[in-house]
Amino acid sequence: MRQSGRTRRMLGLSARTGSTLLRSRIGGKADWQALGESLFEGLSELKGPAMKIAQVMSQWDDLLPPALAEELARLQKDAAPAPWAEIKVALEAELGDLDALFDEIEPEPFASASMGQVHRARTRDGRTLVLKVQYPGLDRVLEQDLVQVRRLLRLGRWLKVSQARLDALFDELADGLRRELDYRAEADALERYRRRYADHPDLVMPQPVKELSGPRVLAMEYLPGTPLRDLEGADDTLRQRVSRTLADWITEELFTHHELHADPHAGNFAVDEQGRLVVYDLGAVIAVPRERLAGLVALLGATLDGDPMAMDEAVRGLGGRQGEGAPLALYRESAEAVSPLFAPGEQDFGDVRVHRRLRELSPRVWGALDRLQPPAGMLLLARTLNGHYWNLVRLEGRLDMHSRSAQLLDAYAV
Repeated sequence: MRQSGRTRRMLGLSARTGSTLLRSRIGGKADWQALGESLFEGLSELKGPAMKIAQVMSQWDDLLPPALAEELARLQKDAAPAPWAEIKVALEAELGDLDALFDEIEPEPFASASMGQVHRARTRDGRTLVLKVQYPGLDRVLEQDLVQVRRLLRLGRWLKVSQARLDALFDELADGLRRELDYRAEADALERYRRRYADHPDLVMPQPVKELSGPRVLAMEYLPGTPLRDLEGADDTLRQRVSRTLADWITEELFTHHELHADPHAGNFAVDEQGRLVVYDLGAVIAVPRERLAGLVALLGATLDGDPMAMDEAVRGLGGRQGEGAPLALYRESAEAVSPLFAPGEQDFGDVRVHRRLRELSPRVWGALDRLQPPAGMLLLARTLNGHYWNLVRLEGRLDMHSRSAQLLDAYAV
């Protein structure tokens, strides 16, 4: 699609989103499913940063209207692939003569996403690899797309989000998208994580093949596995093992290494025949400073104590409050909704009563955005933690979150 047509398409999607938000804001009937269908169809074709942001939004299952969340979630696994002819041109531009390097590259991708798609290949020396190929020309359209994304984010002013906060959110999104365009950084992250977890019995990442990689192509060893999203209904012992591995890994990343793999959608994870958790995509890794972790632990402690005033102090410390009038009743109800997951003993993330109650609170959260503001620099972290919460829900994990949280609260006690 030519850039002018792409811009017109994005403007149309922005206008439709804005009109739906406005109807909802003034008390009218908003057709969230129709909006979601339009966004899926348009963004699946456009790909790029706008689609990536829609994927980010889809992982806030408990904040979006259910019909909209369900449609946007399709972008995680049903995005239309780019034609093989375009992908082949991109591969040749990066690697040169493909016949000299590969016996075969499968034209049909086995995964397609917002910024690129993945093809299986066999090298001349017999290795089976996967090639993650960036969509051609994505670097050229990124900045133009970001102009439209900024316009779309301005709709947040209708929800009483300050312009300064919207600008900070945009900057965080834009910086993350620009970093994801350089696949050499992802190759470096893969090597770092493989060294870090080399002795972990239940965690594995693919080895990057740097001689067949570049800024827009990442070659990796092929690690087959069952996608995390396909484990619903699988053997309970396996699901509990994977749940523990996932929770332990997130905790170690955050509180030992102070960084986090920040793209939690279920398509980035699988389980191999040995029951190990396979992590495929390290295109988004963020640093998480200790002081930010301390703020989150303080909020968790105040929540588990059921102390609305302390919750407000912690939210202010994270930069997530402005104006007068702390929403103390909302804090109190949020604490009551979350606390059961942290009760002594194993708690069942598959218990729909917990996340149903969280979802029921979402209109109250939107209604309090004149006081509760998105903290600057927290978007990707919050999105990741929320995404993994839903990964644990899908796995129906049973975890002793009381013991886990007690250790963190003790470690960060003032």
